[in-house]
Amino acid sequence: MKSVQFMASFFLLASAFSFALASDPSPLQDFCVAVDEPKNAVFVNGKFCKNPAQVVAEDFFFPGLNIPRDTSNKNGVNVTLLNVDQIAGLNTLGISLARLDYAPNGGLNPPHTHPRATEILVVMQGTLYVGFVTSNPNRLISKVLYPGDVLNLAKTDLILIHLQREVTSAFILKLLLIT
Repeated sequence: MKSVQFMASFFLLASAFSFALASDPSPLQDFCVAVDEPKNAVFVNGKFCKNPAQVVAEDFFFPGLNIPRDTSNKNGVNVTLLNVDQIAGLNTLGISLARLDYAPNGGLNPPHTHPRATEILVVMQGTLYVGFVTSNPNRLISKVLYPGDVLNLAKTDLILIHLQREVTSAFILKLLLIT
Protein backbone atom coordinates (compact mmCIF):
# COMPACT_ATOMS: atom_id res chain seq x y z
CA MET A 1 0.00 0.00 0.00
CA LYS A 2 2.80 2.40 0.90
CA SER A 3 4.60 1.60 -2.36
CA VAL A 4 1.45 2.49 -4.34
CA GLN A 5 1.15 5.80 -2.49
CA PHE A 6 4.85 6.47 -3.04
CA MET A 7 4.57 5.74 -6.78
CA ALA A 8 1.47 7.93 -7.12
CA SER A 9 3.19 10.79 -5.27
CA PHE A 10 6.34 10.37 -7.36
CA PHE A 11 4.36 10.39 -10.62
CA LEU A 12 2.44 13.51 -9.55
CA LEU A 13 5.65 15.37 -8.62
CA ALA A 14 7.41 14.29 -11.81
CA SER A 15 4.47 15.50 -13.88
CA ALA A 16 4.37 18.84 -12.07
CA PHE A 17 8.10 19.46 -12.61
CA SER A 18 7.97 18.56 -16.30
CA PHE A 19 5.29 21.20 -16.88
CA ALA A 20 7.01 23.81 -14.72
CA LEU A 21 10.29 23.54 -16.60
CA ALA A 22 8.86 23.51 -20.16
CA SER A 23 9.84 26.92 -21.51
CA ASP A 24 12.33 28.54 -23.84
CA PRO A 25 15.22 30.15 -22.04
CA SER A 26 15.62 33.87 -22.44
CA PRO A 27 18.62 34.99 -24.47
CA LEU A 28 21.65 36.08 -22.50
CA GLN A 29 21.99 39.24 -24.58
CA ASP A 30 19.81 41.61 -26.65
CA PHE A 31 21.46 40.60 -29.93
CA CYS A 32 24.48 38.85 -31.37
CA VAL A 33 25.70 40.79 -34.40
CA ALA A 34 27.79 38.42 -36.50
CA VAL A 35 31.40 39.27 -37.15
CA ASP A 36 34.02 37.28 -39.08
CA GLU A 37 36.97 38.52 -37.05
CA PRO A 38 37.05 36.81 -33.63
CA LYS A 39 39.18 39.57 -32.05
CA ASN A 40 37.34 40.68 -28.87
CA ALA A 41 34.30 38.63 -29.90
CA VAL A 42 32.20 35.87 -28.35
CA PHE A 43 31.40 32.66 -30.25
CA VAL A 44 27.64 31.91 -30.36
CA ASN A 45 25.68 29.64 -32.73
CA GLY A 46 28.20 29.29 -35.54
CA LYS A 47 29.23 32.96 -35.76
CA PHE A 48 31.28 35.25 -33.59
CA CYS A 49 29.38 38.06 -31.87
CA LYS A 50 30.54 41.61 -32.23
CA ASN A 51 31.32 43.45 -29.03
CA PRO A 52 27.97 45.14 -28.16
CA ALA A 53 29.76 48.45 -27.55
CA GLN A 54 30.86 48.43 -31.23
CA VAL A 55 27.43 47.65 -32.75
CA VAL A 56 26.05 50.28 -35.15
CA ALA A 57 22.78 50.74 -37.06
CA GLU A 58 24.34 49.37 -40.28
CA ASP A 59 24.64 45.96 -38.57
CA PHE A 60 20.83 45.70 -38.80
CA PHE A 61 20.41 47.27 -42.25
CA PHE A 62 20.31 46.23 -45.93
CA PRO A 63 19.82 48.83 -48.67
CA GLY A 64 18.20 48.21 -52.04
CA LEU A 65 15.57 45.52 -51.55
CA ASN A 66 13.30 47.73 -53.66
CA ILE A 67 15.52 47.31 -56.76
CA PRO A 68 14.20 44.77 -59.31
CA ARG A 69 16.66 41.98 -60.13
CA ASP A 70 17.54 40.33 -63.44
CA THR A 71 15.22 37.41 -64.31
CA SER A 72 16.77 36.49 -67.66
CA ASN A 73 17.75 32.94 -66.67
CA LYS A 74 16.23 29.56 -67.62
CA ASN A 75 13.68 29.65 -64.76
CA GLY A 76 12.85 33.33 -65.08
CA VAL A 77 13.26 33.98 -61.37
CA ASN A 78 15.81 35.79 -59.22
CA VAL A 79 16.13 35.30 -55.46
CA THR A 80 17.70 38.02 -53.32
CA LEU A 81 18.31 36.30 -49.98
CA LEU A 82 18.86 38.32 -46.83
CA ASN A 83 20.33 36.24 -44.04
CA VAL A 84 23.09 36.71 -41.48
CA ASP A 85 25.64 37.07 -44.30
CA GLN A 86 23.87 40.20 -45.59
CA ILE A 87 22.45 41.56 -42.29
CA ALA A 88 24.82 40.68 -39.45
CA GLY A 89 22.17 41.57 -36.84
CA LEU A 90 20.08 38.54 -37.90
CA ASN A 91 22.60 36.23 -36.24
CA THR A 92 20.98 33.80 -33.75
CA LEU A 93 17.43 35.03 -34.57
CA GLY A 94 16.58 32.10 -36.84
CA ILE A 95 14.96 34.22 -39.56
CA SER A 96 15.75 35.16 -43.14
CA LEU A 97 14.02 37.34 -45.71
CA ALA A 98 14.03 37.00 -49.49
CA ARG A 99 12.82 39.03 -52.44
CA LEU A 100 11.83 36.94 -55.44
CA ASP A 101 11.47 38.54 -58.85
CA TYR A 102 9.59 36.52 -61.51
CA ALA A 103 9.80 37.13 -65.26
CA PRO A 104 6.55 37.67 -67.19
CA ASN A 105 4.98 34.68 -68.97
CA GLY A 106 5.97 31.80 -66.75
CA GLY A 107 8.77 32.64 -64.32
CA LEU A 108 9.13 29.49 -62.18
CA ASN A 109 10.57 28.85 -58.74
CA PRO A 110 10.91 25.06 -59.24
CA PRO A 111 9.83 22.47 -56.66
CA HIS A 112 12.04 22.78 -53.58
CA THR A 113 12.06 22.38 -49.80
CA HIS A 114 13.19 24.20 -46.65
CA PRO A 115 13.57 21.41 -44.05
CA ARG A 116 12.47 22.43 -40.53
CA ALA A 117 11.49 25.92 -41.70
CA THR A 118 8.26 27.88 -41.88
CA GLU A 119 7.79 30.05 -44.96
CA ILE A 120 5.43 33.02 -45.17
CA LEU A 121 5.13 34.62 -48.57
CA VAL A 122 3.51 37.91 -49.57
CA VAL A 123 2.72 38.80 -53.18
CA MET A 124 3.53 42.48 -53.63
CA GLN A 125 2.92 42.76 -57.37
CA GLY A 126 1.53 40.45 -60.07
CA THR A 127 -0.31 37.11 -59.85
CA LEU A 128 1.39 33.96 -58.56
CA TYR A 129 0.36 30.29 -58.55
CA VAL A 130 1.61 28.58 -55.38
CA GLY A 131 1.38 24.87 -54.64
CA PHE A 132 2.67 22.39 -52.12
CA VAL A 133 2.40 18.63 -51.71
CA THR A 134 1.29 17.22 -48.36
CA SER A 135 3.11 14.19 -46.99
CA ASN A 136 0.18 12.14 -45.70
CA PRO A 137 -1.78 11.65 -47.83
CA ASN A 138 0.16 12.88 -50.86
CA ARG A 139 -1.97 15.61 -52.38
CA LEU A 140 -1.45 18.94 -54.06
CA ILE A 141 -2.81 22.05 -52.34
CA SER A 142 -2.62 25.13 -54.55
CA LYS A 143 -3.90 28.67 -54.83
CA VAL A 144 -3.53 31.67 -57.09
CA LEU A 145 -2.34 34.70 -55.13
CA TYR A 146 -2.83 38.38 -55.96
CA PRO A 147 -1.14 41.55 -54.63
CA GLY A 148 -1.51 41.73 -50.87
CA ASP A 149 -2.25 38.00 -50.47
CA VAL A 150 -0.29 36.06 -47.84
CA LEU A 151 0.31 32.30 -47.75
CA ASN A 152 1.92 30.21 -45.02
CA LEU A 153 3.88 27.02 -45.69
CA ALA A 154 4.05 25.41 -42.27
CA LYS A 155 7.10 23.98 -40.57
CA THR A 156 7.10 20.22 -40.67
CA ASP A 157 9.54 17.53 -39.62
CA LEU A 158 8.96 16.05 -43.06
CA ILE A 159 9.93 17.70 -46.32
CA LEU A 160 7.15 19.91 -47.70
CA ILE A 161 7.78 20.23 -51.43
CA HIS A 162 6.47 23.49 -52.87
CA LEU A 163 6.71 25.68 -55.97
CA GLN A 164 5.63 29.04 -57.35
CA ARG A 165 4.89 30.05 -60.95
CA GLU A 166 4.02 33.40 -62.50
CA VAL A 167 0.63 33.10 -64.24
CA THR A 168 0.18 36.46 -65.97
CA SER A 169 2.20 38.49 -68.39
CA ALA A 170 3.34 40.88 -65.68
CA PHE A 171 6.44 41.22 -63.53
CA ILE A 172 5.93 39.67 -60.07
CA LEU A 173 7.47 40.65 -56.77
CA LYS A 174 7.21 38.34 -53.77
CA LEU A 175 8.62 38.82 -50.30
CA LEU A 176 9.41 35.72 -48.28
CA LEU A 177 10.07 35.28 -44.57
CA ILE A 178 11.70 32.02 -43.50
CA THR A 179 12.06 30.98 -39.88
